[in-house]
Amino acid sequence: MSNTDPLYIGNEMAAFDRKDREYYDKFTDEERKKFSTYLMLRYGASVEGSADLQEWYLRATNERVNINFFDIGRHPKLQWLLCTSVGPGMGRQRHYWLGTKKKEGNNKASKFLAKLYPNMKSDEVELLVKINDKRDIDSLARSLGLDDKQLKSEL
Repeated sequence: MSNTDPLYIGNEMAAFDRKDREYYDKFTDEERKKFSTYLMLRYGASVEGSADLQEWYLRATNERVNINFFDIGRHPKLQWLLCTSVGPGMGRQRHYWLGTKKKEGNNKASKFLAKLYPNMKSDEVELLVKINDKRDIDSLARSLGLDDKQLKSEL
């Protein structure tokens, strides 16, 4: 991909920062199929610069774009238009990829708690693992009647 390619991430983010609301309209049908507003969401939330500028982009992206983003997935132009509302009008910024959170923690404890609390979301289970140490989870398991052999296999 070259820098003249409209789907080059640098060009996309420049249009994002310029608030170029016609940018999406310039794409061919083939380019529209390849264009990812999800990438705009991920890149758009993070910039280099002052803490205030970083906070602005993160908050504006979350408040304006992230809310119900997937509910309007069949309307990529609307998603793009929401993306163009993020920038504070300060010109082109250097955006970087904001990766997804890596899974951490005790995998056995996560599986145990997920089985124990099937209605919890995975991030809630991970939070439980994070805020409770192994002794707390062992104590919970013992209070549920697990013996040493079961504890060893479960946790």
